[in-house]
Amino acid sequence: MHPAFSVVFFTTATGAGYGLLALLGLLGGSGVIPADFWLGLIGMALALSLIAAGLLSSTGHLGRPERAWRAFSQWRSSWLSREGVASVATFIPACMFGIGWVLVGRSGGWVAVAGLLAAAGAVVTVCTTGMIYASLKPIAQWHSRYTLPAYLIFAAMTGSVLGNALLQVFKLGSTAMLVWALLATLAGWGWKLATWGYNDRLEIPTTANTATGLAGGMVRSIEWPHTEENYLLKEMGFRIARKHSAKLRRITQALAFAVPAILLAIALFLPSPLGAIASVLAAPLQFAGMLVERWLFFAEAKHTVTLYYGRE
Repeated sequence: MHPAFSVVFFTTATGAGYGLLALLGLLGGSGVIPADFWLGLIGMALALSLIAAGLLSSTGHLGRPERAWRAFSQWRSSWLSREGVASVATFIPACMFGIGWVLVGRSGGWVAVAGLLAAAGAVVTVCTTGMIYASLKPIAQWHSRYTLPAYLIFAAMTGSVLGNALLQVFKLGSTAMLVWALLATLAGWGWKLATWGYNDRLEIPTTANTATGLAGGMVRSIEWPHTEENYLLKEMGFRIARKHSAKLRRITQALAFAVPAILLAIALFLPSPLGAIASVLAAPLQFAGMLVERWLFFAEAKHTVTLYYGRE
């Protein structure tokens, strides 16, 4: 599949934004994180800005972006439409929570309820995003048990690393938050390795023979559907060389998982402000690594429509 940067950035930014929003909603609403004005303002602004920027960037891949609003009407059958509805609905409790926690300076009561609803909305929205891809049967690499959990794990991972960096800057960090961010990063690493292992061993059952229903021998086309590059080949027939894929996988492991995990582990033993610096460095490095991981997520996927163009 063609890895358009608009969609790559969308899935990365919204995942981190919703992960951070869920964390703030749960911990801030319950009073685990104190109702500090600047902490709340910067944290909520960062979470909502990432979400908004990701959602806006996703329209860049549409042929008619001005008609994006029409997608909301198809929520009964489309995961893309459900994602749009869920993302807009989540802004309502998120704004209520922000008003109570940041402007009023309260936690508990209705603020805790709003924070819980915002966190639930964030989880639901990430699930709908994951299902957009997990529901696509023609792409075997996505239509698997690994896709949906990956979106949830990566959102929790990037949101936790961002949240930990924020708390460290405001000198409100804790060992528990550091350990959680570290464990989430290691969980994301393990899940990504398991996903790659599954995809590398995957034997796609669909062939030109099964697509045409002709058994025996090898079915081949004597006249291709198109003689030149077309939209289908550009969008769904994108191919990446194996050596480039291996290199980008190493970059992903280093930036998204290994280096952030090392920095977080070091931060556990460093005094302030060195621990805070290590925590802050982990966040942008991980975000950059996740951009590479999302690019590979699209580039390594194979659509069965390419069978009609002679590609296995």
